[in-house]
Amino acid sequence: MQAQDGASRAAWKPFAKPHPRLTAFAQGLLDLVLPPRAFDGAAALTAGLSAQAWNRITFLDGPVCDGCGAAFAYDAGEVRCALCQTRTRAFARARAACLYDEHSRDLILKLKHADRTDLSGLFARWLSRAASDLLDEAQAVVPVPMHPARLFKRRYNQAAEIARPLCAMTGRPYLADVLVRRRDTDSQGGKSATGRRRNVAAAFAVPEARRHQVAGRKVLLIDDVLTTGATAEGCARALLAAGAAQVTLAVVARVSEMQARPI
Repeated sequence: MQAQDGASRAAWKPFAKPHPRLTAFAQGLLDLVLPPRAFDGAAALTAGLSAQAWNRITFLDGPVCDGCGAAFAYDAGEVRCALCQTRTRAFARARAACLYDEHSRDLILKLKHADRTDLSGLFARWLSRAASDLLDEAQAVVPVPMHPARLFKRRYNQAAEIARPLCAMTGRPYLADVLVRRRDTDSQGGKSATGRRRNVAAAFAVPEARRHQVAGRKVLLIDDVLTTGATAEGCARALLAAGAAQVTLAVVARVSEMQARPI
């Protein structure tokens, strides 16, 4: 009897899934009744940002510094800014999708503090373009971790929410738990560059049981915002200490070079 039921379901299976044209037609009708809204709240033709919001965001498509991803006024090839030439970082290269300013800040804070995890797919698409060169060579993708106490309060890690769909669309291995935050550090907001470095000193580690997952691999680290780079430095050092061959960094947004200058 069970075999007959299974055969019956199999016979109807090709007819159970609607044809793509029918699905598109139904979606079109729904859009006429309930026009889609962009993530910034304005009406839009497709999911994402409205044309007005899109034009206000400063995307860092290039030219940028090959080291930290800061914007250049003109294209000089794969060169590094003066700061990168005088300062050695634990992460080899960094890329950001856009500038962190009054136009991008609201979207990022919505993901970070307002449960707007639906924005993670949008940010992942931005990174797939802005950090395409880093993704090409990455052998694993790791999100900047959150301490368990803070994760319990917020219920999700915004860096992980961005990294997961990014790996799904690029086919890169997603290593969610190889990097941990051992100390529940204070917020980095409002601290100087020196204060940020002290705040996260020795805060990150790769558990012994996870070291084999990063050993000898080129790791791409994912975070939402790059300010002074103190958090990314701490994460990169921990990954390199665990045997990673190289660590690069991709963030949704970075502050301007003047704002990020160490104090």
